[in-house]
Amino acid sequence: MLCPLPVIRVQDRVRQLAPGARLRVYCTDPGAKADVPAWCRVHGHRVLDVVESHDEVIILIETGVS
Repeated sequence: MLCPLPVIRVQDRVRQLAPGARLRVYCTDPGAKADVPAWCRVHGHRVLDVVESHDEVIILIETGVS
């Protein structure tokens, strides 16, 4: 999945979560390492961790009020 699909999928899932929920996102698109945190900043969510493991980027998000 290439940009913008990782961000779109995160957006869709975050809409279903309550504020303060945590979402772990697994991406194979290296651009998601910058794109998902940028989207989070704009929409009031917090990135708790970003880890690169082999061919994956794993991003832990805490939802804010959306």
